[in-house]
Amino acid sequence: MTFFDDHYDKELERLGNEGLLRTLPISFGTDRFVEINGTKALNFCSNNYLNLANHPEVVKAAKSAIDKYGVGSGASRLVTGTFEPHIKLEEKISEFKGTDTTLLFNSGYHANVGVISALADRESEIFMDKLNHASLIDGAILSRANIKRYPHKDFEKLEEMLKASTAKKKFVVTDGVFSMDGDFSPLNDILYISNKYDAMVIVDDAHGTGATGKYGKGTLDALNIKAKNVLQIGTLGKAIGTFGAFVTGHSEFTGSVIEYIKNTSRSFIYTTSLPPALCQATIRAIELIDEEPERRGKLWDNSMYLKDALKTEGFDTGDSETQIIPIIVGDNDITVKAKEKLLEEGIFVQAIRPPTVPKGSARLRITLMSEHKREDLDKLADTLKKVLK
Repeated sequence: MTFFDDHYDKELERLGNEGLLRTLPISFGTDRFVEINGTKALNFCSNNYLNLANHPEVVKAAKSAIDKYGVGSGASRLVTGTFEPHIKLEEKISEFKGTDTTLLFNSGYHANVGVISALADRESEIFMDKLNHASLIDGAILSRANIKRYPHKDFEKLEEMLKASTAKKKFVVTDGVFSMDGDFSPLNDILYISNKYDAMVIVDDAHGTGATGKYGKGTLDALNIKAKNVLQIGTLGKAIGTFGAFVTGHSEFTGSVIEYIKNTSRSFIYTTSLPPALCQATIRAIELIDEEPERRGKLWDNSMYLKDALKTEGFDTGDSETQIIPIIVGDNDITVKAKEKLLEEGIFVQAIRPPTVPKGSARLRITLMSEHKREDLDKLADTLKKVLK
């Protein structure tokens, strides 16, 4: 056995002993029911919030575009990888978000890493919520800026940090909806403070886009924010149901910024572009969000109903305000065993453990969909009571 085999065998053993070893479940399906390693179960793990991933109109749009453009794009955007559907999708996202300028990325990770590392540098300071998504943290590290993290949603501490900063460029980076807790960022306060100290605000609206707000536009819509001095990043693989990501903003604030990202972001420049057929399918999915608002309404109703049921049973759901509902368990091993018992009962909920969440806050992370029925939610609440209590 080599040194490396021995070293990593011991590391894997350590992860197992700490309840942190992960495996890849083999799944089939993205809707209300899913098959996990051959077991059929109610699906409470998907980010397919509006059930658009398999919508017949979305599938039809993709098939039609495959016949016209083929499966792959063949090159990066700056070579020969920009097709008409890429341009049309960027225009559609701008229309949907109420912005002027949009640039597509290949995934949420590509977007967060690429945008932050392009804009910030050694002369910058980046102020981040401690519960920000890992990809935002990685983008900040790659930028080589000075990183300062403030306690979760503590905008008073943020102001204290900004006031003390002497950096040439300052950035405040936050999730819109926090992916493991389901709560909103205090974005109104953050925008006010950032404007006061001349800092750029970057919001990762991955879990807000399509799912939250009166019109499904995301966190700014949900919090009734009209401000234009914000750069929004979002994904297409959650509520929109396809794949990819984007950065978008208003031209008077971010026009040159997004053009600069286009010319300097390594994760944008050095990767083959999204398949044109996927872009065409995404355009249809965004149209359906406008055409079928009842999907979002049902998602919201499901979220409120389940949270009420769980709180009645005494479960700790944190500060969830959205379709993401954590049940804080604490212990890693108990959380994993609970997940396994739930699957035996026909319920699939994933166990989330450190480092994804802070130490001692392991949880069962429930994500709801518009297609969940009331009896599904009742079964989930009853089964959780049976398993955890």
